[in-house]
Amino acid sequence: MISYISSVNINDDLSRTRSLVILGSTGSIGTSALEVVRKNMDRFRIAGLAGARNVKLLAAQANEFRPRVLAVLDHILAGELQGLLDKGYSPEIVYGVSGYVDMAEMKEADMILSAMVGAAGLAPTLAAAEAGKVILLANKESLVLAGHLIRATCTKSGCVILPVDSEHNAVFQAIQGHDPKQVESIIITASGGPFREKAADFMRNVTPNQALAHPNWSMGAKISIDSATMMNKGLEIIEAYHLFGLPQDRIKVLVHPQSIIHSLISFSDGSFLAHMGVPDMQIPIAHCLGYPQRLNVDLKPLNLAEIKNLTFHNPDMQAFPCLGLAITALEKGPSHQVVLNAANEICVEEFLSGVIGFMDIPAINARALDDHQFLDMNSLEEILELDSITRNKVKGWIRA
Repeated sequence: MISYISSVNINDDLSRTRSLVILGSTGSIGTSALEVVRKNMDRFRIAGLAGARNVKLLAAQANEFRPRVLAVLDHILAGELQGLLDKGYSPEIVYGVSGYVDMAEMKEADMILSAMVGAAGLAPTLAAAEAGKVILLANKESLVLAGHLIRATCTKSGCVILPVDSEHNAVFQAIQGHDPKQVESIIITASGGPFREKAADFMRNVTPNQALAHPNWSMGAKISIDSATMMNKGLEIIEAYHLFGLPQDRIKVLVHPQSIIHSLISFSDGSFLAHMGVPDMQIPIAHCLGYPQRLNVDLKPLNLAEIKNLTFHNPDMQAFPCLGLAITALEKGPSHQVVLNAANEICVEEFLSGVIGFMDIPAINARALDDHQFLDMNSLEEILELDSITRNKVKGWIRA
């Protein structure tokens, strides 16, 4: 296991109130995290909340939890937010990348929940790592884009990363107390999304509304489309590679339609350990917020007798080529991972806008990888430059 995923206590005084900053508080992860906080108000204090454009929801959250600092995408939205806050409540409002970075570095914050969507979460996540924070990581793109930089930064600063993604949190829980050298493989489960039983021919006419209709999980639009293409599982393989230090060929994916087993570990003696639970993100969020203790989430417990069957099968790589593209990007190196993520984010936006078709997403992603030559990147600036170049290139292809 990589050293920056800690198995030691986060702090010695487990009764102390923890101060939390949520980057992405208006998204599905952020709203679930605040629900966990509501159920454990004696354990947490909200120091900062960051959203993007949803200022009405951010204002409602801010009026309830009264953080000292708020953040939004730009100065216009900052003005709108100011006008929605309760009389007598005057937090500092920051905006843009610099504002998100400032929040990630807040001295009074014990924990930073990195839950922004996409590459936008990289700069504040890296800033939190440099500041030696405890990062509750839900922004997988940070590791996809800059896993090697974040690993080096955490080793230097003493930053602790706790994985919030349900699959990686499951691996984290299952691997605790075991010698990492005896881990044979990590098995990440996938629901298969809304098209798990569909053939490649069906995919050509998929609409955005069909792709957004995930059968098991309630997620934002971008993650829902990534689930439908299975790009999310590819990105999760890359994330697991950086989090747990196993080579790519020992990180596997199995389709598990019930979404009850969130991941498994196989050991060298042939045994398996699995993490099970209802498909609700409050569970892994609460595990990270309370670590090493467990918090109350007041959810209906899992009833295996009602479920009756747990099934598994290998993913269809022909129907879901994005999964293979992510594995290829991991094999080729960090710059290819940046290119794939940037191309995919643009493709998802254009698909949701009705500009391209569903199967254009893997086709354009494949073209972006084929068009790229390996680059040695050792700084945030180099990563962001390649990200920007790739986005503009892909936009040009689509417009042409």
